[in-house]
Order: sequence, then structure tokens, then C-alpha cells
Amino acid sequence: MLPSQALLPAVVFALTALQALASDTFLAAVYEHAVILPDPTGQPVSPSDALALMNKNMDVLEGAVKEAARQGAHIIVTPEDGIYGWRFTRESLYPYLEDIPDPVVNWIPCTDPSRFGPAPVQERLSCMARNNSIYVVANIGDKKPCDSSDPSCPGDGRYQYNTDVVFDTQGKLVARYHKYNLFEGESRQFNFPKEPEAVTFETPFGKFGIFTCFDILFYEPAVVLVNKMQVDTVLFLTAWMNVLPFLTAVQFHSAWAMGMRVNVLAANTHNTSMEMTGSGIYAPAGARAYSYNMKTEDGHLLIAKLDAHPHLSPATPPAVNWNSYALSVGRFSQNDHEFTGIIFEDPFTFTELTKPGGILTVCQKDLCCHLTYNMAEKRDDEVYVLGAFDGLHVVEGQYYLQICSLLKCPSTNLSTCGQPVETAQTKFEMFSLSGTFGTSYVFPEVLYSGVQLAPGEFKVLPDGRLISQNPTSKPLLSVTLFGRWYEKDPPHTDQASP
Repeated sequence: MLPSQALLPAVVFALTALQALASDTFLAAVYEHAVILPDPTGQPVSPSDALALMNKNMDVLEGAVKEAARQGAHIIVTPEDGIYGWRFTRESLYPYLEDIPDPVVNWIPCTDPSRFGPAPVQERLSCMARNNSIYVVANIGDKKPCDSSDPSCPGDGRYQYNTDVVFDTQGKLVARYHKYNLFEGESRQFNFPKEPEAVTFETPFGKFGIFTCFDILFYEPAVVLVNKMQVDTVLFLTAWMNVLPFLTAVQFHSAWAMGMRVNVLAANTHNTSMEMTGSGIYAPAGARAYSYNMKTEDGHLLIAKLDAHPHLSPATPPAVNWNSYALSVGRFSQNDHEFTGIIFEDPFTFTELTKPGGILTVCQKDLCCHLTYNMAEKRDDEVYVLGAFDGLHVVEGQYYLQICSLLKCPSTNLSTCGQPVETAQTKFEMFSLSGTFGTSYVFPEVLYSGVQLAPGEFKVLPDGRLISQNPTSKPLLSVTLFGRWYEKDPPHTDQASP
């Protein structure tokens, strides 16, 4: 037997094993929770009153856990702030906090609740997981004492962290993550860790990473988990306030999953008065299930099947060279009617789509955005523009953006372009959007009228073009390539500074 023939059975076996691995799936659940909030007070309540409120929320969450388990889900993610809400000062938050140990201690709170002091919340979450044989992911508060030997120790002698925890099917604590990028006002309640934590854990259905809300807009820990730690699935707990035209929850979180080529389980809180809604189960090829509901105050459970190892799945799109096409074509056309509009305090350069179809280019600094399009009908009462932004965003944090976007204006008055709009009537026969991005981190978004996603109706080509696969099934709000140039960000500081 020749050496190459001798190797053949081993090669076939390896390929068969790889195919078996690639076909592995799991059932994921996320729960969008309408949080029961505490009465606003600057004074701390008693520990028993704090626990009573948290138990009200955990009663609701436990119902979702049981239903998810009944339907066969392997893991359920619940939202940021889902157990005690918000409306706190640093002092008034304290009764809601527990000491959460490092998972290396090998602890099942359900069977050994007092090992690290009082931990009724961790005990109950652990029992939810153990009694229903499901991974339970939740957001709570951690407290850690410190003293004068630590120059960073707060004046009250403790650190307080916005913390995600994961309990496995036995109820064991398998992950603890302290939020690194705090949002506006959070610094009045929480500290962030001195170094970002890249928290991962292994399951029978893939390698998981975890982070919280505002973290998704930054390199650490979000991108590190995917690129360096090679996780298959990201658990994303959030209390996300929707901001059109680019940063609604379902829009951006699904785009992040596509851009990073990873599964994302995103659980949002539900509070319509604060524009909080939008949860989803997202794969690299698009949303498997999602919910956006600004009409009622109900919680909502989503369950969907995902590939356990998306990087091995044939459904996962190929890697993208985001500026390949745009750099090769040069400018499509010179625009004489460019104007400036503001989106979320950022000055965009716009040009109007004046014809039913055509090709356009708009540039700002080093970014040129190219669009080819054809409307199903050019309406007199609706205006669309092509916009470009290349610069540092400085509202609620500082981060560098490169954005190309085809978007609907709220009215025919061009001065309104860039302001939020939720409905449209114009469908497109086709679109193709690309840009000369300086970053390889670009997140593709397509949003339809009513703030609806368009899974399966668009794709990204390896040369960086975001294209429609068919005529749009609904009127179009926006088509966006949302680029993040992490290397141009300022150093990490307390992102919570108002």
C-alpha cells in the first residue's frame, strides 16, 4: 500500500468528523423582559425590600426559563438590569448587590447557598438552571471590598460592578463578567474593572463569550472575544435605547453578528417610554428570530435553532474585503448638490437621489460611498439621500466611525435628512452599496418600514458590496455600512461621563 493510500482512511475520518461537527446545532432562547422597577429613591432600602423586588422580577424570568426548557432550549439569555432595573444612586444600589465569586471556585449556589455569604439571587438563578436543565444567563450586581492599599479604591471602600453571570445545567456558576464600557450615568452606580475581561466558557454546543450593552461598540472585550478567543456564540445582555437611523437594537445587533461572522443572542429590556425594545437570535447569515414591539408592555420569549460552530457552517457567508470594490471603481459621478446633515450629532455629507435609478458617489475625508440603485417607483412625497461620515463620534462616548448609508428623510425638506423616521412607502428593485473603508470592521444593516429586518433579502459580496438579492419586500428605511475604526478611538476612559 502506498503511503498516500495509507493516509486516506484517516483523512476520510477527519473529514467525516468535521462534517459531523459542522452539523451540530442547538436551541437558543432570549427573553425580552418588562422589568418591574423600584420606586426612585436616593436612600437605600432594606436588604429584604431589595430582595422582594428582585424576586418579583425573578418570578417572571423563572416562568420564561421554564417555558424555554419545556420547548427544548439549551440556553436562555435574560436582559441587562433585568432583576432590579435602574433609578439608583451608588448608595441606593448597594442593598441589591451580592458578592459573586470567580467561577474557578466550582460552586453550585442551589446546593450550597451560604458558601460565600448571603447570595439569595445567585441561589435562585442557580436553581432555575439546575431544576430545568438549561443554561441560565442573567445580569446582577457584584460588590468587592477594597482598602487604602489600593489607590483606586472608592471612598466607600468597595467596588460595584454591573455583572453578567452564567449557570450551567447543574446550576454551577461557569462565567462572571464585569461590564467594561459603562454608559451615560452608570458611573454614578458602578465601577469598571481595571482591565477588560475576555470571559469565555465551553459547552457541549460550542464556545461562548459574554459582554454587556455598550461594550458592543468597542474593541475590548467584544472584538477580542471573536477574533482572539475564537468564540462561536456571543451572549449579549442589554438595556438598549433605540436610536434611528443606525442604532436600533435589532438593526445593529444583527449587523454585528453578520460583520463579525458569529452567533449573537441578544436579550433587551422592554420599556417603551425609554425606547427600549428589540431582542433577537442572530446568525452570521441573518436573524433567525427577532422581536421589535413598541405597542405593548409585554415581555417576549424567542427560541430558534443555531449552528453550534458557525465558522464551520456552509451557511456562514465568506470573509469580506470591505473596500475592495469601492477602491477599484473610483467615483461614479461628481455631485454638485451635496449638503450637510446631522445624524446623532455627527455631520454627514449627503446627496439626494433625484432620479428613479442611477449611480452616485458621496465622499467625506477618506471615505467615498458608492451606490447603484433602482426604485420601484419615484414618489414625489418621499426623499432618499446617500450619506457619508468619516470622523470621531463624541456623544455618549467617543468612538471613530466610517458610515455609508442610503436612507429616507422624514420629509421632502432636505434639512430633515438624518432625523429619525420609522415608516416609508418606497420599495427598491435593487441596491448596491460600498465604501472605501479604512477599517475591516464593517456592519451591514438593512431596515424596512416599521423598523423591521430583512433576513434573506440581502447579502454582502466578498468585495465589500452590500446588495439586494431581490426587489425589497417592504418599503425601505435605510441601507447602511456601519464601520468602526477602533484604532482611531481615544484611550479607554470612564465612558459614562455625561
